[in-house]
Amino acid sequence: MKISKTAQAFIKQEEVYGAHNYHPLEVVLARGEGAYVWDVDGEKYYDFLSAYSAVNQGHCHPHIVKALTDQAKTLCLTSRAFYNDCLGPYEEFIHNYFGYDKVLPMNSGAEAVETALKLARKWGYLEKGIPENQALIVGCGGNFHGRTISIVSLSSDPDSYSGYGPFTPGLVKIPYNDVAALEAILKEHGKNIAGFMLEPIQGEAGVFVPDQGYLKKCYDLCKEHNVLFIADEVQTGIARTGKLLCCDHEGVRPDIVILGKAISGGVLPVSAVLADNHIMLTIKPGEHGSTFGGFPLACKVATAALEVVKNENLAEKAEYLGEIFRKELIDFHSPFIEIVRGKGLMNAIVVKPHKGKEAWDVCVRMAENGLLAKPTHQHIIRFAPPLVITEQELMKALEIIKDSISSLE
Repeated sequence: MKISKTAQAFIKQEEVYGAHNYHPLEVVLARGEGAYVWDVDGEKYYDFLSAYSAVNQGHCHPHIVKALTDQAKTLCLTSRAFYNDCLGPYEEFIHNYFGYDKVLPMNSGAEAVETALKLARKWGYLEKGIPENQALIVGCGGNFHGRTISIVSLSSDPDSYSGYGPFTPGLVKIPYNDVAALEAILKEHGKNIAGFMLEPIQGEAGVFVPDQGYLKKCYDLCKEHNVLFIADEVQTGIARTGKLLCCDHEGVRPDIVILGKAISGGVLPVSAVLADNHIMLTIKPGEHGSTFGGFPLACKVATAALEVVKNENLAEKAEYLGEIFRKELIDFHSPFIEIVRGKGLMNAIVVKPHKGKEAWDVCVRMAENGLLAKPTHQHIIRFAPPLVITEQELMKALEIIKDSISSLE
């Protein structure tokens, strides 16, 4: 890619003064609107990553930005040492929107996952009667739930866990998309298992979609063994897969739902954990919290972001456009494309190396042609545009994807 001196200066600043924990494409972004972003040189791109599905409502959606700026003029932060006039209405809104008794507001997805782990353990001890310090939580290989020590203790990705031990005990991995593996561990250790946590579709693993019926079978097994079914919907939730929650595709109502990213439309870090009273109320005052969790700005922003999802029918739109997207790429028959998979507008292609070119080369060429996406695991490219993208824009973006791939053949 040709990089301007202006862009090089910003890249150099990050290299000199920032930690080297990311490997970005060398595009320096300065502005966003809807499905588009612009770099510091004024070049326009389709955004097909959406900040890992945080920007489902599109960049700088005016309804969400207005909610932010209006509240910022009045009151930003109180901490939970006091009540405020935004949190209660937000909590009632979330109750009506998702149908759970309670919400526990946090900030990042990782914080929400940690909250769910603590909540499941607390429930396991107080309600299920697991002996003290013997609670187990089962997760799946290939997962990506975040970057904290406890979460990487469940990871099977060496990049996530290497050099960070010793790891948190009581966390057990089984293969993903393997009902028999869950059944076996529940039969052997079920009396001490508090929860089973999974992503309904594994995002970082490359949009790995499990077999139809997998979620429901796992849910039923959890019910049989009195184990909480915990859905990490941080990336799959908020209309991304064509339903409000990805678990809705199989009619599964998780015991605990973890939300983040698009719950704020990418405007603020906001996350949430949803559960009913018999689970949520096991945590008492002083036992868990966050200075910024549920702060007034977050309440207003998240409410506005979820209003956009409903008012603009983004779930239905994602379902419709996703079918078009996958069909177009399947019918493309490129030697680079081994597999096309996804749900709604959460999709990926598995790239087969061809003429010495790999997934990174495809992403570089797409960026040169005006579309941004990013590889994961070296051979998979995720495609997740903002859900506000129009059908016409999607078709133009598909032309860029196809032309970019063809130019490397």
